[in-house]
Formats: sequence, C-alpha cells, structure tokens
Amino acid sequence: MKSRVAIVGSYNQDFIWRTEHFPVPGETRLGRFATGPGGKGFNQAVAAARQGAQVTFIGALGRDAVGEGAAALAKTENIDARWQWCDDAASGTAAIVLDASGQNLIIVGSGANLALSVAHVETHADAIASAAVTLVQHEVTPAATRRALEHARTAGVATILNPAPPLPSEDGALLALVDVLTPNETEFAHLLACCAGVDVDANLLLGFTDAELHALARRLPVATVVLTLGSGGVFVSHGESHRWADSAPYYRMPAEAVHPRDTTGAGDAFSGALAAALSELQDAAFSAAVAHANRVAGLATESPGAASAMPTRAAVHARFG
Repeated sequence: MKSRVAIVGSYNQDFIWRTEHFPVPGETRLGRFATGPGGKGFNQAVAAARQGAQVTFIGALGRDAVGEGAAALAKTENIDARWQWCDDAASGTAAIVLDASGQNLIIVGSGANLALSVAHVETHADAIASAAVTLVQHEVTPAATRRALEHARTAGVATILNPAPPLPSEDGALLALVDVLTPNETEFAHLLACCAGVDVDANLLLGFTDAELHALARRLPVATVVLTLGSGGVFVSHGESHRWADSAPYYRMPAEAVHPRDTTGAGDAFSGALAAALSELQDAAFSAAVAHANRVAGLATESPGAASAMPTRAAVHARFG
C-alpha cells in the first residue's frame, strides 16, 4: 500500500514571462509567455505524488476555467483532490517573471485560496487523520491551516509547515503544532524576528557556521528545522526530543550538481518530496529523506514551470542513482 500524504494548500494558475534581465521601474522589456499550474500547495502535492505517495489535497477553486482545469489536472496526477468550490471568488493566479539565470519575481492573486474555510477542512478531517504526514503552507487562510495541523496532531500524524510566503505576523503558537519546518533563508530570518525576537540578516545566513545555525534554529518552538539555502544546500537542526533516527543533532547537506533553468518551484519540490519520503520512513535516518528531497528540488530547477517541473521518482533515481 502506498504511503499517505495530506496537503492543505493553494492552487494558482501561473502566468509566466521570461526575459533576459528583470525590467527596472518604468522600463518595458520583450519576453516570452507561458502558463501552467502552480500554487505552493498544489506544487507540493504534485511533487509528493510523483515520488510515489498517495496524496490527498484539500484546497479551494473558483467556478471558472482555471478551476475546471485544475480539477482535471489533479485527476491526471492521481491526486485525491477535495475542492471547496467558490461562487464569489476567482481561482488563484500568479504572475511570474524569470530572468536568464532562472531567478524569479512573483506576484500572487490569492482569490479562492483565501476563502478556504475551517468547515471544509473539518469535512475532510478523515483524510488528515489517516495520513502519515500532513503538509501545509501560508497561501490559504491561517485558520484553515491551523485546523489541519490540530487534526494531524490529535491523530498522531507528523506535520510539516513550509512557512511561505512569510506572514506579516507569524504565530509562535502555530509553530508548536509543527514537527518539521522547511523555511528558506528569508523565511527563517522572518520567523526568528517574529517568534524569537532575534534580528538576523537573511543574506548572511549562508556564511554562518553549522553551530551558529543550530543555535538560531533552536530558538524556534519546532522539533526539526530544515533550512533550504539554495546553492548552499540544506541545513538540518533537531531538538533533543526527536531526531528521526539521525545520530547528529545538526548537519549540512550540499546542493546537488544541476543546471538550473527555473527556480520557481524548487522549495515546493523539496517540501513535497520530503513529505513523501517521510511518509514511508520507518527505521531509516531522517537524512535519507532530506537527501532525496534535495535531489528532487535540484532536478526540478532544470525544467520550466512549477507543478509541471516536478520530476518523477524514476527520473530522480535515473539521474542520481
């Protein structure tokens, strides 16, 4: 039987422009346009499903062409989608600008994602309770996210929070419901400022020693922090209470050697793949799940798009062994 992952999160239709250099204010540049599926939650659902997990996705859509396309795509990806259909909100959208190096600028129109209700999460609490791992992010209503985590915690289901995008005011009490946190440098610095009163320059984190990063991570009320550092790889910090069979309390893992074209969904590829790997983790070390997620994220950057760029498990094994 496949391992089960429940994901409560967003769907956005991505509208993507590629140009050699980002325009400066007031400048018009020529580029190339494409559109495709995205949204942090749905990206992560596709990533987890393509790694072999049985995925239930709980999200919201508008009654529009974008919503119809999203529902059809979820079926194609073998995702058990539990949609809340909204008559008074459009499906979520995102405008993405990519430069020649693969860096991105993104603006999100949340639409129906901000209508996802606690009541809808309650309706599908069984899917959360029967999962091995529940994964959430910050692109839907905070109350819905909290309720999903509460249901998972009550049922003894492992919880992962990808704290993206950063909220204006982060809730330390929400972090107390989280087993694994997967921030990037900006999100990590923001959480430290909001929840621990620690002011850190996100741009300098890559140069911190492992001991310094571990000390900062322990300031947050989460058992395990997995800090993604882009080209700097991944840093893992465990609390003393739970190391997931890892022998070391903290360690760093280098980035995989890849040729990035589009970094848009890399963080989502990592979180979704980590959820899938942890859902089938038994006596294996946590580091094995991180290594796999690291490879999935790296390979995802070599293809354009967000959800569509998520590699299959077979592709990951073919590339990295």
